Amino acid sequence: MDIQRIIDAITAEMTAAQHRGKAADYIPALARVDPAQFGIAVVMADGRVFTAGDARTCFSIQSISKVFALSMALGKVGADLWTRVGREPSGSAFNSVVQLEHEGGIPRNPFINAGAIVVSDVVLGGGEPRETIGDILRFLRYLADDDEVQIDQEVASSEAETGFRNIALANYMKSFGNMHNVESALKVYFHQCALSMTCLQLAMAGRYLVHDGKHPGTGRQVVTAIRARRINALMLTCGHYDGSGEFAFRVGIPGKSGVGGGIIAIVPGEASIAVWSPGLNDRGNSLLGSLALERLSEATGWSVFNPPGAR
Repeated sequence: MDIQRIIDAITAEMTAAQHRGKAADYIPALARVDPAQFGIAVVMADGRVFTAGDARTCFSIQSISKVFALSMALGKVGADLWTRVGREPSGSAFNSVVQLEHEGGIPRNPFINAGAIVVSDVVLGGGEPRETIGDILRFLRYLADDDEVQIDQEVASSEAETGFRNIALANYMKSFGNMHNVESALKVYFHQCALSMTCLQLAMAGRYLVHDGKHPGTGRQVVTAIRARRINALMLTCGHYDGSGEFAFRVGIPGKSGVGGGIIAIVPGEASIAVWSPGLNDRGNSLLGSLALERLSEATGWSVFNPPGAR
């Protein structure tokens, strides 16, 4: 397959699109991002790299960071994590509080906000927020093979200043005994969401989920093979909030979105993909990013629901 030709054609279509969605204006620092931008990067399992559009422009990865925080939490406490966070699709908005009332303060999955805040509490452990934030940053730099990955302090401050619902979620879970240090965990959560990366850096960072949990550059296991498969499964079933079923139906690739307009997608054994377009659909997922991945899946046959011989 001529991957470069495919993504160039997709980029041309997305660049010309009239309907681009709406940026996440409830976070002031994200509201100012130019909606005309679109980028895509594909890193193949054999190391080949293909990019198009604004693939080297930094953006706020937001909830995509939850994939990497989950990997860290599993490394820290293993399967004990699942006593505090579920593994089921929520069917609700990413910041919903409704299910916590009925389910004893246990979030449905680690990719909705409530679940990710619990994961931040786990990653924090008994440590200090500054140290934990530094650990997350070093982890992403290691995965991406790039020391230029940064945390956007303006976005982190913007998150903290407007994160009233996240603060409420954390305190509500505390009332059920499912949070240990609300203030410190929220500080970690707001900073991890403010990670600033390019499509290329993000696609590079996702390679371990292509290779059964192994960093292809160092050969070291980031997570075990079974955990890599389970993270991919959660991305497929829960990675797009209440739009996860639609994404699986149209794209058929494990993916995780963020309200900064980015999406990471993993084709096990084949490729790590990152797309970015700031405008969101009504479920908080990148409108053109989702469409671009649908086009890519159609052109390559990379849907996990295709038989192996069809790829």
